[in-house]
Amino acid sequence: MLYLFIGQDLPAKDAALKRIKEESLPRKLEDFNLDVLYAEKLTLKELQEKLLSIPLNSHKRIVLIRDAQGLQKAIDDFIAIWAARQDKNTILILDIGQERQKAAFLRSVSKHAKVIRFKEEAIPSAFNLSRQIENRQAGKALLILNQLIREGEPAERILGGLRYSLENNMVNPRGLQIRLRLLLNCDIEIKTGRLKPVFALEKLVVNLCALA
Repeated sequence: MLYLFIGQDLPAKDAALKRIKEESLPRKLEDFNLDVLYAEKLTLKELQEKLLSIPLNSHKRIVLIRDAQGLQKAIDDFIAIWAARQDKNTILILDIGQERQKAAFLRSVSKHAKVIRFKEEAIPSAFNLSRQIENRQAGKALLILNQLIREGEPAERILGGLRYSLENNMVNPRGLQIRLRLLLNCDIEIKTGRLKPVFALEKLVVNLCALA
């Protein structure tokens, strides 16, 4: 049996895992029939060995792969084949953070799996950044901003996306002018080197949230 845990709500995922363990494993033998693996360090050989292991005094065993969005392609291909034939003695659970990172793989295996969706973080984009700013959610807005920066999004594109969102969503002309002035000042601070791009953008986000 294959389960796909998709989303970032870790407490809810842990609760779902607990339910599966209670339904599938003898209580006193849970630790002997549960393997928790991490995609970053996982090899194909190790996964194959775990999936071929025989349950200990139990009808089933569970193999959980954390951060499965980071699995190697060779492992993805193996899991796709394994899922199609469904080993009745083994429950494989893939813990995946964001669906978009594994979209093609998920399409290929979802028909053989039980998909459980959990709350997902907003996909980092200028639109979602603007939406958090309008909701005065400075913490969430800064989180999305830093995700965009880590993914290599140029400062000028972030500013351009914010400008587009503001111009198309603001109904108060005076409020729009103030916000566009803040965007212009941020652009000047970056281009003149007065502030590093990340600091200038964080300052902008906080100021925009205060105005919202």
